[in-house]
Amino acid sequence: MSTLTKPEGKKESTLGKMFKGNIRQYGMIIALLFIMLLFEVLTGGLLLKPINITNLILQNSYILVLAIGMVLVIITGHIDLSVGSIAAFVGAVSAIFMVQWQMNPIVAVILSIVIGGLIGAWQGFWVAYVRIPAFIVTLAGMLLFRGLTMIVLEGQSISPFPNGFQKISSGFIPDFSNMATNIVAVLAGIALSILYIITELRNRAAQRRYNFDTGSQALFFTKMVLVVAVINAFTIVLASYAGIPTILVLLFLLIIIYSFVMNKTVMGRHVYAIGGNEKAAGLSGVKTKKVTFWVFVNMGVLAAVSGLIFAARLNAATPRAGTNFELDAIAACFIGGASASGGIGTVFGAIIGGLVMGVLNNGMSLVGLGIDWQQGIKGLVLLLAVAFDIYNKNKGTSSV
Repeated sequence: MSTLTKPEGKKESTLGKMFKGNIRQYGMIIALLFIMLLFEVLTGGLLLKPINITNLILQNSYILVLAIGMVLVIITGHIDLSVGSIAAFVGAVSAIFMVQWQMNPIVAVILSIVIGGLIGAWQGFWVAYVRIPAFIVTLAGMLLFRGLTMIVLEGQSISPFPNGFQKISSGFIPDFSNMATNIVAVLAGIALSILYIITELRNRAAQRRYNFDTGSQALFFTKMVLVVAVINAFTIVLASYAGIPTILVLLFLLIIIYSFVMNKTVMGRHVYAIGGNEKAAGLSGVKTKKVTFWVFVNMGVLAAVSGLIFAARLNAATPRAGTNFELDAIAACFIGGASASGGIGTVFGAIIGGLVMGVLNNGMSLVGLGIDWQQGIKGLVLLLAVAFDIYNKNKGTSSV
């Protein structure tokens, strides 16, 4: 009898461990799906209409770009409060370039991104080499670049931008057919599904080659089927409206590039090492000052990209642009699983966190909740997400 009960107990504990691991890894995805279903019911089916899904992407694109850069800053154990002001300042400068000086939009965009990188280098220098806390440096930057935005714009809005520049935020990938359904979007869904399946199979084969635990085969294939179904459902929804937004392609490329950098490169490992223990990382040979400096340069570049996207969507540069962008980006990172103490977080998690915030904003607006209730509910969601992270951490340390 003892020989029968022992393996059964072991099997149960393994399954329980796998279940807990998946819940922690995909907890925010489950929360996002739940929130979407809730508002789909409350709005009478408006939330998941093709036009609203497209608007969700367009409305939240600049926050998602900021969240990608912000999660790197948070992983290193720092914070950046200036990104909204930098986005506004770069948008204002780009308007001067394109609207007043009639500069070529491509040249203006490149110069604007370079300016964002220089601003990031300025702040990174004070944080990395002078050792002033990032909170103070970026708070000063928030005030400085908000003031410079008002000086550059002289308190007025500048518009309109050239049509080509506007397409950054409002354009769509052209379709080659005259059908009601966008064929390019459908083909993109099929191509992404094939790419995903090949990648997953190769990763599983590599794990088996090195005798890593690959988990249940049934669970593996179930996950693949669900992901492929979500990918194709999403692209079919886009195809039934206007197709793939240009900004979605940019976001997809940024997610792929930054996920690769953080998961597969030495630079990514160094970023995580600094956030885990900066002194230990330095003793291990990591150039902590240099890595921190470049993380802030990167944040400046992505803040510039976000500012350009917002200016293109608004078709104007305004003194109040970028207000609260930094708070939304920081909230997206923490909701997506980043740790306030550093060393923990993923690019994908930050994107999921940003989508949670975006769906909450959109759903509450469709339901008719006022801005006061919206702010309160978002604050509560952020608090609960961080509390859940701390609970998991404490539970993990107590069980050791």
